Amino acid sequence: AGMAARVSVLPSPRCLFDEPVQIRVAGLQPQQAVTLRASLVDESGELFQSHALYRAGSSGELDLSRSPALGGSYLGVEPMGLLWTLQTKTPYKRLAKRNVLTPFCVDLEVYEGHGDTSRLLGKCTNERWFLGEGVKRISVREGRLRATLFLPPGPGPFPGLIDLYGSGGGLIEYRASLLASRGFVTLALAYVSFEDIPALPKILELSYFEEAVNFLRKQQQVKDTGIGVLGLSKGGELALSMATFLPGIKAAVSISGSSFNSFVPLKGDGFTIPVHPYDLGRMKIIDESGVVDFSDVFDDHMDPATWDCRIPVEKSLAKFLLLSGLDDMNWKSDLYCRDAVQRLQQHGREVEFYSYAGAGHLLEPPYLPLCKVSVHRVLGKLMHWGGQWREHAKAQEDAWRRIQAFFWQHL
Repeated sequence: AGMAARVSVLPSPRCLFDEPVQIRVAGLQPQQAVTLRASLVDESGELFQSHALYRAGSSGELDLSRSPALGGSYLGVEPMGLLWTLQTKTPYKRLAKRNVLTPFCVDLEVYEGHGDTSRLLGKCTNERWFLGEGVKRISVREGRLRATLFLPPGPGPFPGLIDLYGSGGGLIEYRASLLASRGFVTLALAYVSFEDIPALPKILELSYFEEAVNFLRKQQQVKDTGIGVLGLSKGGELALSMATFLPGIKAAVSISGSSFNSFVPLKGDGFTIPVHPYDLGRMKIIDESGVVDFSDVFDDHMDPATWDCRIPVEKSLAKFLLLSGLDDMNWKSDLYCRDAVQRLQQHGREVEFYSYAGAGHLLEPPYLPLCKVSVHRVLGKLMHWGGQWREHAKAQEDAWRRIQAFFWQHL
């Protein structure tokens, strides 16, 4: 209505959250200086924003896949920069989707000039969904299981995945729902700090995870060629344990995981893997707001005294993909990945491994902005996760492609 410029999101203003879009502005003056702003309000009412300074081309058009940002939240040609640089005024907030049945709505606005941005020239909204058309979400409370099942549309059969998040606990669904939107039957599984599951269990039982595998295998849309498991942080380590000890796991992805059992003993059939020895006295407080550097808490993994807490991945017949960020400030995931890779290779097993320079601990689906620090829900401390904005964003895009290709290849 009476706007000077038209902002468009192509190919469509509605898309899945992991899809890149082309943001264009038409109807500007040739060479006009403008500021683009993106805003998103999360489910707790927290406002995330980013902005970038641009100059229109000779035809009065702007195309973020070709025009460089001259300043603001990022520099240079970054078609999705407005998304991955979203941040809040409140420090230490992590953008995460709680309810996957609703989209995140990103408001895109174009203002005149590079300084005082009082005159709005045009705007539009990009609806970014976590659940594709026709994907079903089914709450699972069967036996001990606390999970959510996502079914792609159609009879299938589809490859089946179990999706695990970290030691912060809860039932996290947004990565699982995106994977289901990409053609996998996905079970998001809670294992700490959810409903009747305690925040710090005395022990974790492999039989619980086996129940999840059996539940998934009996779904009629699931291919009977074996199950995949994907995990982040403590969940990545559990993915390695499941692939090692549970039959039926054919492929495992560990993101920022460890090759050692951490924090809680893992009880199998006739054995228990103890906890990687650690000392919380080695936590370092790194700034006045109480942010914690956790990376030196564990004993040296080269010390044979720690080896009974190793996950013996080399005994597994599964295929492995290990991903880590070299700027992970939470724990030494790159070192632990290399430990697992070395043992697998010595035993002639198949493993892919990528480590990303400048990427932090929380490698998420693409276009979710970097979270450098946030509260660990179980420890109640401000944890330093690490990562550099641009490098982390590129790592998330690359990792997401690799994870899907890996599961399609092996399942």
